[in-house]
Amino acid sequence: MHSLFSELFSWLTCRFRGLVELELDVIALRHQLAVLRRQRPGRTQLFSIDRLIWVWLYRLWPRFLKVIVVVKPATVIQWHRQGFRLYWRWRSKSGRPAINREVRALIRQMYNANPLWGAPRIHGELLKLGIQVSQANVAKYMVRRRGRLSPTWRSFLRNEAIGIAAIDMFVVPSATFRLLFVMLILPTIAGRSCASVTQHPTAGWLSRQVTEAFPWDTAPRFLLRDRDASYGSIFRKRVEAMGITEVVTAPRSPWQNAYVERVIGSIRRECLDEVVIFNERHLRRVLSSYVDYYHRTRTHLSLDKDCPHSRPIRPPRNGRIVAVPQVGGLHHRYERLAA
Repeated sequence: MHSLFSELFSWLTCRFRGLVELELDVIALRHQLAVLRRQRPGRTQLFSIDRLIWVWLYRLWPRFLKVIVVVKPATVIQWHRQGFRLYWRWRSKSGRPAINREVRALIRQMYNANPLWGAPRIHGELLKLGIQVSQANVAKYMVRRRGRLSPTWRSFLRNEAIGIAAIDMFVVPSATFRLLFVMLILPTIAGRSCASVTQHPTAGWLSRQVTEAFPWDTAPRFLLRDRDASYGSIFRKRVEAMGITEVVTAPRSPWQNAYVERVIGSIRRECLDEVVIFNERHLRRVLSSYVDYYHRTRTHLSLDKDCPHSRPIRPPRNGRIVAVPQVGGLHHRYERLAA
């Protein structure tokens, strides 16, 4: 009696269903019957075409899950999700074009020859060589490095810091255990930094360095410095006579003079931490070499991967790429020379 009512209910529902839905129902039932006919004793044998047909039926007709009896409905849903992932994995491979082998080798060569460089620096060098490649692709073939200038500080310097110079001192120990003092003066917007070396940073010596760094007609309006006791009365009077207003930072607040501190950090990380200084003359020669590299070769994030003294872009037609050692081989400048 139960089967009779079930058949009668099925006949009534078929009378109200559409022709397309009935055809899909027949396709699903006939395919399951074909699968059951070829099964082995105790095991249902499925092929990839069976899974593809059922996933296609489920995608086209979600009610297919109500008529599937060979496998669980959850299994069909799992096959559908796997196919979705495979499809989009295949589509993603045809997006960004791959970098050719020569550029990949050049990126590895630059990274091995300049271990202190990161992806932005190498990307800037590639742009100067006329190689158009994204920074993300450069980072793909090397170790990513952290370290970016604060956007807030850059915005302040760009908009407000016209006519401001910064001064600071740092200590460099020599091979003979002597302490050498380096005074660094640099404008915060444009110009060339000035580095001087001495064993005795007196106020008179500091005032003479300021006079040499800024002639009377090029003196900045403000000079930012910390509260070091070496800036004595002689230094303050000399700065005042030049028409410069001193801006003194708060105690133990190096971040208030962040621009010069950032340059000092670059000098230490990219030069002094890799070199053994013998004496004052040697330190002066190393700093002079690095300052020249810093202004004429090194690419800067804040300058849109350019140098303070702008470097021209050399397209591939100019010739092959050669590496020019700088700062004693610690860094390199990449140029194109005709064969």
